[in-house]
Amino acid sequence: MSSTTGETTASDGTTLLTRRWDCAEPRGNVLIVHGLGEHSGRYEHVGAFLVDRGYAVRAFDLRGHGASGGPRVDLESFSQYLDDLEQMVGAVAEPLIIYGHSMGGLIATSYAVSSRPQPAAYVLSAPALQAATPRLLQLIAKGLSRFAPKVHLPTSVKGDQLSRDPAVGAAYFADPLVNTKATARFAPIVFAEMGRIATLLPTISRPVLVIHGAQDELVPPAASAPLAGVAGVDRKLFPGLRHECHNEPEQDEVLGFVADWLDRQSLA
Repeated sequence: MSSTTGETTASDGTTLLTRRWDCAEPRGNVLIVHGLGEHSGRYEHVGAFLVDRGYAVRAFDLRGHGASGGPRVDLESFSQYLDDLEQMVGAVAEPLIIYGHSMGGLIATSYAVSSRPQPAAYVLSAPALQAATPRLLQLIAKGLSRFAPKVHLPTSVKGDQLSRDPAVGAAYFADPLVNTKATARFAPIVFAEMGRIATLLPTISRPVLVIHGAQDELVPPAASAPLAGVAGVDRKLFPGLRHECHNEPEQDEVLGFVADWLDRQSLA
């Protein structure tokens, strides 16, 4: 089934595109938080799969991404993402599962260690909890953000890093709603959030499933390794898979694993 779209207005007036896949008498409601530069429309097959497994699915384009408003891939504060997510959480029926991929996984994890209203569970796909960017480049980006914060720089994503299926990378770069650049101040804000929550992971109080491709170059598996030692967290590495496990040839196996895990949770 295909999704239907709508709009909502964030607390600061930014328009956010919303997306929904409905399900009769759902077992739960999954809220997808997408990754850097992409948009919720790239999750049509994920939403359809989970609906077939009995879950209603909701998603939205992050501010500055896809069809949502706001300066392209730019932030004044990471809390803007958390405020938007809290608003979406309040609009989705319980029981709720937050499904965050890559930077969306960082947003979801930051939300999980906050005092904001919590969902029943989390699924974190290749969560970007650590930066693969060398320290020197991080310092250069931080310096540039002070002098030219709104200059756009390439994100340097390569198609074959996303999936072993060449069609995935081709579609990514042909998609007019995909952004391949971010402002100079964007990366330092994200890096700072990674550092801020690093010691807070043990405070996560909800069940969490972490899935990660063992051959992920964009967000190496080491980034999600600290979650493996947190109570209530299950972590699964998929051998041979790259950054977007849900877009690999084995996507049905991956999404089936996620749905099986959700089925075992007490989503009250």
